[in-house]
Amino acid sequence: MKDLKYLTAYMTPALCFIGLWYGGWWLFVTPLVIFGLVPLLELWMPSLKSNLNDKEKTKKGNQRFFDVLLWLNVPIVFGLLIYGFHVFNESSLETYEIIGLVISLGIVAGSNGINVAHELGHRQESWERFLGKILLLPSLYMHFYVEHNYGHHLKAATPDDPASARYNENLYSFWLRSVPSQYKSAWQIQWKQNAASSRPTLSLKNDMLWYTVIQLGYLLAIGLIFSWSTAIVAIAIAVVGFSLLEIINYLEHYGLRRQQKKSGRYEVVREVHSWNSNHALGRILLYELTRHSDHHYRASKKYQLLDYHDISPQLPYGYPTMMVIALLPPLWFHLVNKRVPQEMINLQNAA
Repeated sequence: MKDLKYLTAYMTPALCFIGLWYGGWWLFVTPLVIFGLVPLLELWMPSLKSNLNDKEKTKKGNQRFFDVLLWLNVPIVFGLLIYGFHVFNESSLETYEIIGLVISLGIVAGSNGINVAHELGHRQESWERFLGKILLLPSLYMHFYVEHNYGHHLKAATPDDPASARYNENLYSFWLRSVPSQYKSAWQIQWKQNAASSRPTLSLKNDMLWYTVIQLGYLLAIGLIFSWSTAIVAIAIAVVGFSLLEIINYLEHYGLRRQQKKSGRYEVVREVHSWNSNHALGRILLYELTRHSDHHYRASKKYQLLDYHDISPQLPYGYPTMMVIALLPPLWFHLVNKRVPQEMINLQNAA
């Protein structure tokens, strides 16, 4: 029964639906709960450090229940988006209502879209990876699949990784650097893959080209089915969605650095190169993304099996709370800088 706790991850789309249904100030219930109430609850909720034993891991690793919870996000996310587009297109919304609608749907696109896409993107089954790519579409961030799997996991916690925040780099500077750099990196990875397979840039096997066509087609379909102003709203929702991803990227490796060897290569990614949080509510809402060290250590490991490691740097609060704190750089630096291992600070200062 305790595994039913992961149903809590559906709280975000449920709140969004309530906001869309009732309209008015209800459209702000999603951000108020997720980034207001949840952080308050995390201040007193426990940090759970226990790990599953081998028998439990074998059992839970084979249970479809945990997979179905992820798959259901596809109809949920797209169903909410279609309903949201309908509400916007058929109602005379005030400006504040449009803002609430965009933020709420953007949060769903980020939490139940990109976050679940990240998990599915590491799966062995090609159809599950396909579902992951589909969930990146509402945030217009399909290139994330290429850059994350073939770039970030190789370069995490190094100066070569656009998705790893540097020591004393604030969130806003990171966002401006990370967003375009990751897109550029995805294309560079694609070009290398094409060259290695002797394929031309315009090859039908050029994933980045397909992502561009699909995303433009998505916006075109919204414009034709609903209205062109709805397509603009879809773009705004996407910006909110991928911005939430970038805030999480900021948290996950801030100030951490792998040591470069004399050969020029970096040491292998270890548990000390990602920030963790064991706060219960954040873990459940984000499908254990907060146990990020173990994810980098074993990228194909399913979310319900991820472990806590004593040597991993720990954030003082859960991810939802730290996302809010990251918006306030002085407070972020005050709380987190003292937790960054000194040897990693020295590596960055020496660079």
